[in-house]
Parts: sequence; structure tokens; C-alpha cells
Amino acid sequence: MNVPAPLPESSTGTPGPVASGKVWLVGAGPGDPDLLTLRAARLIGQATVIVHDGLVDPRIMALAPPAARLVSVAKRRARHTMPQEQINALLVAEALAGNDVIRLKGGDPFIFGRGGEEAEACKAAGVTVEVVPGISAAMGAAAAALMPLTHRDAASVVSFVAGQCKGLTEQNWAGLAGVGRTLVIYMGVATASAISEKLIADGLAPETPVAVVENATRADMRVLRAPLAGLANLVEDAHVRGPSIIIIGAVTARPDSELRVLALESEL
Repeated sequence: MNVPAPLPESSTGTPGPVASGKVWLVGAGPGDPDLLTLRAARLIGQATVIVHDGLVDPRIMALAPPAARLVSVAKRRARHTMPQEQINALLVAEALAGNDVIRLKGGDPFIFGRGGEEAEACKAAGVTVEVVPGISAAMGAAAAALMPLTHRDAASVVSFVAGQCKGLTEQNWAGLAGVGRTLVIYMGVATASAISEKLIADGLAPETPVAVVENATRADMRVLRAPLAGLANLVEDAHVRGPSIIIIGAVTARPDSELRVLALESEL
């Protein structure tokens, strides 16, 4: 589709007139529609324009009014429907045209959702923007698997990192995982081998327990376990394909999460 360019700046470097429309950056949560916030559900139900990610559950999209205009900007590894810069321009152009735009994102807009970039683009163009937080993939996965990310007997520190980033092998992850810590990795399935090798090289014990939560909060959710050294084989042997969170640390081996894992495995 053709996307109008953002309003050009004046000769003084200031943006043009303030838009009459507004952009809402809305978190759709990890998948289950019941985990939407009340505000998110209300905004979706009243929307006229929704610019949405590809991973938003169809049941959530079904909450939009029949007359709403839906624009997919789905992103997959190495295959984007629309580059991020063009998404930014689309949001700005729609608001400048007087539309209230729902930018619907899986999880939370400000946790690996590029919501910060979109908010900056809107503000620079004089577009009013508001953020509606959502339950992040990490929080949803941990809750659905009964796997606390912190626990008095296991971890008091949690770190979130992206498994797909520039210079992955140059990243210093030393200290992010280990005794008293939980490491949560987003978008790490495709780079699972490099992640495990990097963490072990940075000093993490090969036998450190790991859990992979696939399709968190959905009916086809799976919770898989392995030691860190076996992470790559686990992902390959189990044919992990859906959106997944990798959780590393002692919390993944606690008995309070085991009952949920066994129940899930018995259903598969």
C-alpha cells in the first residue's frame, strides 16, 4: 500500500500543525484475549483504524467493529510486510488525516515492541500519542507455566534480552544469569545455538536449567526443558516453531512449575 509521507518540517526545523487525530500504542498481551486490559478491549471495540502486528491473536482482532479498517504490518524473521520507518510514517499520516489510530502490538509496546520508536516519530510530527500497556510475553509465559520469574529461594533479579540483535556474539552477557538470577530471552529460537554457546563462554554452567515456553497462554502452548548445553538440540528436536520465550535459571526447575508442565505434556 502507498503510505503518505510525514508532514515536512518548516524552514525553522519545527514540525507542521498539530494533528487532529491521535495514536494509541496498545499492548495486546501474549495471546489469550482474556488477558487484554479493559482499556485495550474498549479501544479495539471502538476503533476505526487498527495497525496491527501479525502475531495478534485472531480472537482479539475479532473484537474490532466490522467497519474498522485493519492494516497488517506483520513482521517475521527476515521478512517484514512493512519496514519500521514506513510504519512510523503510516501512523503519523493517518493521525494527520484526522484519524484516531490503534497501533496494536503483541505483548507490551515498550518491551521489544519498538513502541519507543513509534512514539518518538509521532511526537516529532506533532501527533498526540498514548500508551496502553499490555501483559508482556515473558509475564504471560511465566504465569501460564506457573513459573515465577522471582522467588525468595531462587532469584531476586530478572533480565530481559533480545535473542536477535546486531553483534550477538559480541554481547557481554556475563552476570545476566546465574545464582539468584533469571534470564528471559525474547526471539531466541532461531539463535538458540549461538545463545547457549555465548552464555557458556561467558561463564554460565552448561547444566543450568532452561525452559522454552512456546505459544504462551494459547491452547497449543508447550513448556519444554533442558540444560543450557542442550538448548539447541531441544529446539530442533521438539520442532519449536511458534513464538517462544526462553527462560534460564533456577526458577525453571522449581517443583511449583513442574505440575503445570506435566499436565501440558499429558495433553499433547
